[in-house]
Amino acid sequence: MEISGIISAIVIGIIIGALGRLVLPGRQRIGILWTIAVGIIAAFVGAAIASALDVKDTNGIDWIEWLIQIALAVVGVAAVSRAKGRR
Repeated sequence: MEISGIISAIVIGIIIGALGRLVLPGRQRIGILWTIAVGIIAAFVGAAIASALDVKDTNGIDWIEWLIQIALAVVGVAAVSRAKGRR
């Protein structure tokens, strides 16, 4: 992965984290930095999964890759929120 790919994954990760938090119902007890971190991780892992499924590069918008990344962000935000809530 080139530096431009990493930078775009970080930017997309910020968007993915915010979307994951919006999709998750209820109040999340995590801050914006945790949301961004979860989004960035979801973006990288989702891109790897999409690449393994051979749906990473399609004509037009990569909807399947986005859906995978958002689903991972929802799971990540929920997990971090639960872990933070137990303290």
